[in-house]
Amino acid sequence: MRWAVAVLMWLAAPAQAVTCADTVFDGASFTICTVDAATEDLRLFHSDQDGALLGDFAAIESVHPDKTLAFAMNAGMYHADRAPVGLYREGNTDVSRIVTSAGPGNFGLLPNGVLCLTDTTAKVYESLDFVTRAPACRDASQSGPMLVINGALHPRFIPDSSSEFIRNGVGTSADGRTAVFAIANDAVNFHTFGRLFRDHLNLPNALYFDGKVSRLYAPTLGRHDFGFQLGPMVGVLQ
Repeated sequence: MRWAVAVLMWLAAPAQAVTCADTVFDGASFTICTVDAATEDLRLFHSDQDGALLGDFAAIESVHPDKTLAFAMNAGMYHADRAPVGLYREGNTDVSRIVTSAGPGNFGLLPNGVLCLTDTTAKVYESLDFVTRAPACRDASQSGPMLVINGALHPRFIPDSSSEFIRNGVGTSADGRTAVFAIANDAVNFHTFGRLFRDHLNLPNALYFDGKVSRLYAPTLGRHDFGFQLGPMVGVLQ
């Protein structure tokens, strides 16, 4: 009877719409967190209601005391004062404008892109496509470069590049229901990181977040990365 009770409890338990697990691709270790954007409260975070910067994952829960943070990750580049680089929108309010011109650093390595969140979807758009389509995002964060654009790797990626970092980013499914966040546990180059999303995760579009301040909060794995104070963050409240 004990096994029957256990089965009934398992069947009655709610499905986990945020899952995190480690995987190996091309000889490197990665942690992958998958979010059902249609059912989970997936949001961007930067400042509290008074405009004070949050800066870390613990601060997210401090301003949402009735919620539990199920997952979080840094979600875009930022200036020295931690103001977002490029477009940043939170709760239908634009904090900074989109940048479509080429520039220095990884952000300016065009094409770059935008993560667009609504109440039920998550989609990555190339920045010029984002401007053309003008999707109704509740939250949006621009970063760069794009890792995968409509199934193709960014054209500037070099297979044997020696520029290797702990990198993180996000890819989204074609229907916008699923967002897949990845962080490398071993230093990798852009080409390997892009192929992770295209070839291993089979996602048509993916966006790079960062490669020097990459951080992850995944309580189901007992992981809470500390370090640099962060600018934009993305997470799931439950």
